Amino acid sequence: MNTLTLFGMEFNGATAMATMFLTLIALGANCKLFMKCEQPIWAALVPGYNVVIAMRILGRPDAHALLFLVPVFNVYFFFKTVIELAQAFGKHTMTDFVLAVVFNVFYVLNLSLAWQEEYEGPVYGKAARQSSGLQTA
Repeated sequence: MNTLTLFGMEFNGATAMATMFLTLIALGANCKLFMKCEQPIWAALVPGYNVVIAMRILGRPDAHALLFLVPVFNVYFFFKTVIELAQAFGKHTMTDFVLAVVFNVFYVLNLSLAWQEEYEGPVYGKAARQSSGLQTA
């Protein structure tokens, strides 16, 4: 049986096919999610720039995309941004947060394809703005 060698690691055919399948699902989900959030669809296909657009969807500064390059911290930051994405779509229960973290690709697919899920806007800093009495647009 032939194996695929990628970056020195060997994958059998089934693993490679499953990985490609999940990658296509994730790309499709991101494209649809960007469309729902009124962002350019092509941005979901550009590595690096898609993270910058995701930060804009959450209301974070563009420079926060660089935090994914910091070792160890990026795991914490990933979980935080996934939870903020769920909050941007009006999901505020612990069940939603656990589902978003554990089943990330499929949760984003659900957010992007479900017609009843609507983007409510950026959530980063929203609690701080509300507690200080500033108006949110």
